[in-house]
Amino acid sequence: MRKSMVAAALLLAGTAQAGEGMWVPQQLPEIAGQLAQAGLELDPAQLGDLTGQPMGAVVSIGGCTASFVSPRGLVITNHHCAYGAIQLNSSAERDLLSEGFNAATPGDELSAGPNQRVFVTREIRDVTDEVLARVTPRMSGLARQDAIDAAQKALVAGCEAEGGVRCSVFSFHGGLSYRLFTQVEIRDVRLVYAPPGSIGKYGGDVDNWMWPRHTGDFAFYRAYVAPDGTPAPYSPDNVPFEPARHLRIAGQGLEEGEFAMVAGYPGRTFRYALADELAETVEWSYPTRIELNQQLLDLIEAAGADDREVAIRYAGFNASWNNQMKNFVGQLEGFQRSDALARKRAEEQAVLDWLRAQGRAGRPALQSHRALQALHGQRVATRERDQLLGVFGNIGLLDAARRIHRLSVERGKPDGERAQGFQTRDEAAQRGALEQLERRMAPEVDRQLMALFLARYVELPAAQRIPELDAWLGGDDQATRDFRLDTLYAGTRLDDTRQRLEWFDAGRAAVEASDDSFLRLAVALAPAFERIENERRRLAGEDQMHRPGFLQAVIDYNQAQGRAVYPDANGSLRITYGHVMGYSPADAVHYAPFTTLEGLLAKDTGEDPFDSPGVQLDLIRERAHGGRAMERLGSVPVNFLTDMDVTGGNSGSPVLNARGELVGLVFDMNWESVASNWVFDPEMTRTINVDIRYLLWVMEQVFPAPRLIEEMEFAPRP
Repeated sequence: MRKSMVAAALLLAGTAQAGEGMWVPQQLPEIAGQLAQAGLELDPAQLGDLTGQPMGAVVSIGGCTASFVSPRGLVITNHHCAYGAIQLNSSAERDLLSEGFNAATPGDELSAGPNQRVFVTREIRDVTDEVLARVTPRMSGLARQDAIDAAQKALVAGCEAEGGVRCSVFSFHGGLSYRLFTQVEIRDVRLVYAPPGSIGKYGGDVDNWMWPRHTGDFAFYRAYVAPDGTPAPYSPDNVPFEPARHLRIAGQGLEEGEFAMVAGYPGRTFRYALADELAETVEWSYPTRIELNQQLLDLIEAAGADDREVAIRYAGFNASWNNQMKNFVGQLEGFQRSDALARKRAEEQAVLDWLRAQGRAGRPALQSHRALQALHGQRVATRERDQLLGVFGNIGLLDAARRIHRLSVERGKPDGERAQGFQTRDEAAQRGALEQLERRMAPEVDRQLMALFLARYVELPAAQRIPELDAWLGGDDQATRDFRLDTLYAGTRLDDTRQRLEWFDAGRAAVEASDDSFLRLAVALAPAFERIENERRRLAGEDQMHRPGFLQAVIDYNQAQGRAVYPDANGSLRITYGHVMGYSPADAVHYAPFTTLEGLLAKDTGEDPFDSPGVQLDLIRERAHGGRAMERLGSVPVNFLTDMDVTGGNSGSPVLNARGELVGLVFDMNWESVASNWVFDPEMTRTINVDIRYLLWVMEQVFPAPRLIEEMEFAPRP
C-alpha cells in the first residue's frame, strides 16, 4: 500500500516545470519528456544510472556536494565547503585562508583532517517495508521510534558488513517511504588547491546572498585510498583514488537561455510543513536566532580583533553563524514580501476543505492534521530551552566532555543497541572531532561562550530549567556564574589533545570517577540530556505516526489539482534543472544573468572584503582574457544565474550542460529566493554559480595551477 502511495506521488512529476523541484533519481523517467523539452541532450535514463556518466562522478563531502574531475581522484567543490580544511591547516604564521594554497606536487597536498570524507553513492534501495515491519498502530511514540531506529540500524549494519562503505536510511514525505543509500566512504582526503581568500571569499558577508556577485568560490581536494584500492585512513603510503566516472570540463560555458542541471545533496526544505510550523518560524524561531547569532558574532569578532590566531581558529564558526543569520534575515523579508504565511494557511485550508468534502474517507487525514498541530504545541512549550541547547550543544570543551562520557556509556551496550552517532562505526569520527578541537577552539574564548550560554540559560522560563544544571550552578547571579566558570576552566585538562584522547579510550568507570571539572559536569548533566533526548524521540515517533497520513492527503489533493509532488530535501541525492536567466526583483529593475571581470574591477575597493589580488586587477585592466572571454559579453564571465531549485547542501554541486559536462559550480542563492526553503517562488528563485570560464582563467593566469589544468579532461567544443 505504501509503495503504491509513493508511486502515485512520483506520477505527479509529469506536471512540473523547469526550475522548481528537487527530484530523486527514481523520478526521472516520469519527467523525461519535460527534460527533453527543456533542452537535455542525454537520455534521461542515463541520469538514473548512479554509477554511470555523469551521476557516478557526483559525490557528497558531508554538508556539501562535489564531483570528480580527473581519473586520479581530483575533486572540485566550493571554497567555502573546503573552508574547514583550509582553516585547519592555517595559523597566524601560515595563513592559508588569506594566502590560498596550491600544492606544487602530490607530496605537498595537505590532509583535510581526520573527519573529512568523500562519499560516492553506489546504490539506492527502497526499504520501506523493512523499516516499518515491526511498527504497530498501538505503539507509543517512543516505542515506535525505537522500532524504526532498530530496523534502520539493522539495515545499516547488514549493508556495511562488506566493509569500505557507509550506509544511511533516509525518510521521505515524513515517513511515507524509506530508502537505503550505499556509499563508498573515502577517508583520506587532501587539500590540493584553494585560491586566496580575496578570490574565494570575495565580497565576504557583505555580498553573501546578493546579486550581482563576483566570487571565485571554488577549491580542489583529492581522494586517496590504500594501495590495494580500499578506503583507509590517512597514510603517506596511500594512492589517489581512481573513480569509475569523472566529469569533463566544458571550457566554453553556457549562454543566456541555455539548459542547465544540477546534481547534488541538498540539506533540508520545509515545503510540506504545517502552517502553524511556518508561523512559529516567522514569529519566534528566526527572530530569536538572529538576535542570538549576533551576540555570538560580536563575541568572536571582539576576541579575534587583536589576535589573528584566535580569529583563524573560530573562522569556521564565524562564517557559519554569519551565513545562517543573513539567511534568516532574508527569509523573513521573503516571507513578508510574498505573504508566505497567508499563502500557506490558504493552501493548507484548501486541503482540509477537500478532505472534509470526502466525508468518512477524509477523517483519518483530518485526525492526523489535528494530532500534528498538538505535537507542534508540545514542541513550542520547550522551544527556548531546546534552541539554546541546540546552539551551544556542539561548541568547545563541554561538547568534548559530553562526547567522551556518552561514548564510554554506549560502549557498554551491544553495538546494535547503542545510540546512533555512538556506534562502533562512528568512533573514528568522534575521535577525529576531539583531535581537531585545539585547532578550532581557544580556552579563553570558550569560557566567554559558556558565560553567554549561562547568562541566557538563567533567563529561561522556570518550567524549562534543568534541575541538574541548576544544582551545579548554585545560583543565578553574575558572581555565582563567574565563580562556577573560574572553577570549571581551572579544573580541566581537556584543552590538551593528548589528555582528551586518553579519556576517549578510557572506560566508563574511569570517566565517571575523574576529577576533571568538565567531565564531572558532563556526568552530572547526563540524566538531564537523556530525558530531553527521550522526549525528542517520543515526539519524533508520534510525528511519524501522523505525518505520513496527512502528507498522503496533500499528495492526493495535488494530484487532483494536476500539480507536481516531489519530496522535501533531506540530504539525499537530487537532480534539478532549468535555464540560465536573470530576474526582475522590483519595478524597472532587471538583473542580467552574467557578471564580468570588468564588474569585479569596478566593485574593488582595495579593502576587505573587496580587495582582489593586484595581479588579478592588472590582468583585468590589460584585458588579458586568455581565450576565456564570452563573445557576447566581450569579457570573461565571473558568476551566472539559473532558475534551478537548490538549498544548503547543494553548495559545490556541479552545474552541467545539456551533454552532462561541467560548466560551473553552485555556491549561493539570491537574496529574494532564500525563503524558498518553505515557499517556492519561480519568478524570484535563482541560483548563483561560479562560471567555469572564470575558474579556469584564475587557475591559468591569476593563481596558476598548470598541474591541475593538465590533469583535467576537456570536452571538445560542440
